[in-house]
Amino acid sequence: METFARVVEAGSFKRAAETLRVLPSTVTKTIKDLETHLGVQLLKRTTRTLSITDAGMRFYDSSKAILREVEVAENAVASGMRAVRGTIRASMPPSFARYFVIPTLPRFTARFPDIEIDLQLGDAIIDLVQQGIDCVIRAGEPQPSSLIVRRLGTFGWHLCGSPAYLQQFGQPAALSDLRGHVAVGYAERRTGRPTSWTFKDGDELKSVSLPSPVTVDDTDAYVAAGIAGLGLVRAASYMVSEPVAEGRLVRILPGVEGPAVPLSLLYPQSRHLSPAVRAFIDWCIEAIGSQAKQW
Repeated sequence: METFARVVEAGSFKRAAETLRVLPSTVTKTIKDLETHLGVQLLKRTTRTLSITDAGMRFYDSSKAILREVEVAENAVASGMRAVRGTIRASMPPSFARYFVIPTLPRFTARFPDIEIDLQLGDAIIDLVQQGIDCVIRAGEPQPSSLIVRRLGTFGWHLCGSPAYLQQFGQPAALSDLRGHVAVGYAERRTGRPTSWTFKDGDELKSVSLPSPVTVDDTDAYVAAGIAGLGLVRAASYMVSEPVAEGRLVRILPGVEGPAVPLSLLYPQSRHLSPAVRAFIDWCIEAIGSQAKQW
């Protein structure tokens, strides 16, 4: 079951063998023996592609549940003899990992030295079960699903420009003053379409689109472009707090910022979470949630 689950999550026999530290031929034989034992085809494989059958997906879901139960049972028996151990696969936006998770991870690893953490950075919509992800952190209102949602906090948007840019084009005092300005464009990786800005002006929401001579699809490059004076930027508050404090960016129009954005931790429903995953989830709520209150 574990070998089969690794193949599904890795997307290839070779990569699964690398994670299991065995020969690819061993993985191939294990899967063939499993399919023979079950009497069904679990995987469709050609020289270039590997896909999972309907029967394979049902068996994968059951296998993951059983493997979690085994891990829980092992940890329960050995809880008084050894520390919590295991591997955690978590997905989150790169900027959030860079600013908040990674700097605080030393405290987690010091508390749980036998837990291995695999951070997969991105904000795309993923299937947690199919991709073997234990939990995700996402910005925005979560879509309805069977996942358990734990709110970590919220953050706001700050509209900023570099001192050099504002000296050249002037500092807006109202939304109407944005006419004649340019913005650094940000194209979402999922859609490839540049985003517009939504502001809350009193009780009214207003959408603003500015010309964008330069467009990027990376949040760090986006802020860097704003610092370089390539246009106005509207970024998450935690991403621009440092350059604003240092004077590399100037915050403008603070009274008409966009609606606050929720930040949530999501994970699959399970009768028993492994101790390692439970420890990581509890730590995120404790450590990251306390930071979120300061945004």
